[in-house]
Amino acid sequence: MQAQPSTVRKRRGTFALPVSRALQAATVLCAALLLAACGSNVNLAQDVPVQDRTAVPVQPIGVAPAPAAAGAAAGAVDQRAVAPVQAGTTVMGQPPAHLARLVFFDFDEYTVRPEFVPLLEGHARFLAADRQRRLALEGHTDERGGREYNLALGQKRAEAVRRSLALMGVQDAQMEAVSFGEEKPANAGADEAAHSQNRRVELVYR
Repeated sequence: MQAQPSTVRKRRGTFALPVSRALQAATVLCAALLLAACGSNVNLAQDVPVQDRTAVPVQPIGVAPAPAAAGAAAGAVDQRAVAPVQAGTTVMGQPPAHLARLVFFDFDEYTVRPEFVPLLEGHARFLAADRQRRLALEGHTDERGGREYNLALGQKRAEAVRRSLALMGVQDAQMEAVSFGEEKPANAGADEAAHSQNRRVELVYR
């Protein structure tokens, strides 16, 4: 009676090894199936269609666009509706609008006052940018003094402005200095306010 339990233990040990191997084989098989399921099924060698996103050419402003294709986008911008931007231009014979054209002088003087130097610099830049421009420098005086004296004084004032512009880079061929003396007053009055307006050089573009 003592040998029976030993026989049972042997039989149990006999069945333990095959069951363990079967479980291991099933586990390996399941793992292989899972890995196969996770793999990509895309064939990289197969050509993949590429969508054409080439931009639609912009129609130049002022030219009627070609008829739209049947599949054209409905929200396309009509270039004819865009207003062209025009750069500011200067009228022939006239300087830029922001530049004044009068240089005033003290009584019986023909020295350019420092306050008018920035104004002349602006005209010098304008003339240097376009060598075809021509400028007349017209010298004037008030009514005091003789006619010959005032003609000479007006000429000196015009020449003073011409020399200043020449030092700023304006070519001599672009400028002409002339004098009208007291013949063309800007103000016909006889007081100092009128005289101060008549002592001047006018910059006249041609």
